[in-house]
Amino acid sequence: MINIIRKFINPFKIDLKKYPSIDLRRRKKLLDHHGITKILDVGANSGQYGLETIKIGFKGIIISFEPIKSVFEKLRINSNKYHFWEAHNFGLGDKCEEALINVSENTFSSSLLEIMPNHIKNAPESKIINKEQISVKTIDDIFDKIVDDKETVLLKIDVQGYEKKVLEGARESLKKIKGIQIEMSIEELYRDEMLYIDMINFLKSLGFNLSSLENGFYCEERGKLLQVDGLFFRN
Repeated sequence: MINIIRKFINPFKIDLKKYPSIDLRRRKKLLDHHGITKILDVGANSGQYGLETIKIGFKGIIISFEPIKSVFEKLRINSNKYHFWEAHNFGLGDKCEEALINVSENTFSSSLLEIMPNHIKNAPESKIINKEQISVKTIDDIFDKIVDDKETVLLKIDVQGYEKKVLEGARESLKKIKGIQIEMSIEELYRDEMLYIDMINFLKSLGFNLSSLENGFYCEERGKLLQVDGLFFRN
């Protein structure tokens, strides 16, 4: 049926793709298989991950964290549409502090780390246009206040190179977490970030094994993949 429709719309240079994508279908199966009931959405931006996860049928609770005030307001509007989705206006790292975040033009490339020229070359809209003071907490500091022992948790981390810092601030909480979805860079896009091979080995040392990869940011000129999302679960 899709091929028949494609034949008619092809002159308009429009294509059809099956929804959800194979990455999303695999993610949904993993969430169901591991009985995930709560997602901690760290680095939520305006709520893209939350909306996507709801759209594929996740029925649990989502708690999102976004430190940039203007972006958080968009997140708050999106999350307020759902009674099972709450949002908090602070970042997460390896210690509780006030910090300056580099705000990118597209907002979702914003980072507490310095963005590398290679990133800006491949995505000019990721250039830094401002700095903003934000509050940073640790997952260990808040975990017991937002999660109870009966819940099965997935920790999603998309913080533009700061992922290792978030994990360092969750050493105790990780013992109670079932799965992790984390953005990983193949090339260094943020100064001193942990690259994907080291991240895979680091998470394995914490008891989490790789179950799936999802395609991410890539170089349109070369076709080279620059970032992926990895989904890791405890045995």
